[in-house]
Amino acid sequence: MSIQKISQNYTTQILKNKTLLKGLEKISEHGTSFTAGTSLIMSLSVRLLAINSTPDVEKENKQYAMANSICSGLIKFGMVEAIALPIEKAVKNIDNNPQKFLKNSKHFAGTKAYKLVTQMFKLGTGFLMAIPKSMLTIALIPVIMDKLFNQKEKTKLNTLPQNTSIQKKNKNTNFTGNFTNTLSKGIGKILDNKDIQNLARKFQNKDKDIAKHISAGTDILLTSSFAYQTAKSDKIKENRKKALIYNNVISTGITLGLGYGIDNIIKKNTNKFIDKFKQINLADPKLQKYVEGINILRPAVIFAVIYYGILPMFSTYMAERIDKFIEKQNKPKTDKKYGA
Repeated sequence: MSIQKISQNYTTQILKNKTLLKGLEKISEHGTSFTAGTSLIMSLSVRLLAINSTPDVEKENKQYAMANSICSGLIKFGMVEAIALPIEKAVKNIDNNPQKFLKNSKHFAGTKAYKLVTQMFKLGTGFLMAIPKSMLTIALIPVIMDKLFNQKEKTKLNTLPQNTSIQKKNKNTNFTGNFTNTLSKGIGKILDNKDIQNLARKFQNKDKDIAKHISAGTDILLTSSFAYQTAKSDKIKENRKKALIYNNVISTGITLGLGYGIDNIIKKNTNKFIDKFKQINLADPKLQKYVEGINILRPAVIFAVIYYGILPMFSTYMAERIDKFIEKQNKPKTDKKYGA
């Protein structure tokens, strides 16, 4: 047997591996949860180490950047589990039982256009939660600064546990059974809409990029909202606000630029991989789910590595340099010459 034949057999075994296929299926079904989970792990480990290792940066600026990383990761994951997860379950309900939830267009289920729309439903929750997430992050940063770094703020904090109405709502809400069925019916009505279906068919071949575009839009909205909320906050020290804002803007801007650039470079190889993957798993009824999982995995990993692994040290350093430069430029200049 030739080396090439052995290599092909080995590749086939890998691409038909049950663990790999099950993992891609889970990523497809829980794309938002996967992205949030990746962000949580990276924000509580790699990003903290990178920020803390940044040279020539004031200790308190580092602490605020680290507190932001912790809060952002925790809140994103918490909101995903509370809001995005029920939507993912509702979509899976429709996948498993289209005849129940798609009244007038059962033929639409399982098509490429259908996969595009349902993927947007699942990933779009992150975009919708961007502004609330930034507000909660700003509210939680002073708590982390106090508990981890012993940096007490002058203003008292109103913490979520004091809000009994929120507690009762969370306690009484059940995201299974009737609730999931009701949500599935609501999503099913949208999927039944002819205009939605026609739009999905028009852009169905853009499925490779939809996860990337939604992620980018979410990051832009989140950063904009975060900058606005930070500037308004009375719980973050005035002399630390600008560095914190610059840090987020630099991180998001470079992440999107590099992320799109790298993704475009490797997309050709990814497409070749997907074509080969399709050929090997052609008879598998879940093939489209596996491909969707690959398309979610690729940009999620790229953006996570750049944002949490590569950029934190650079953005933290540059944020302070920019802050100091602007502060220096805005200082009133004293004229040493008199009587001139």
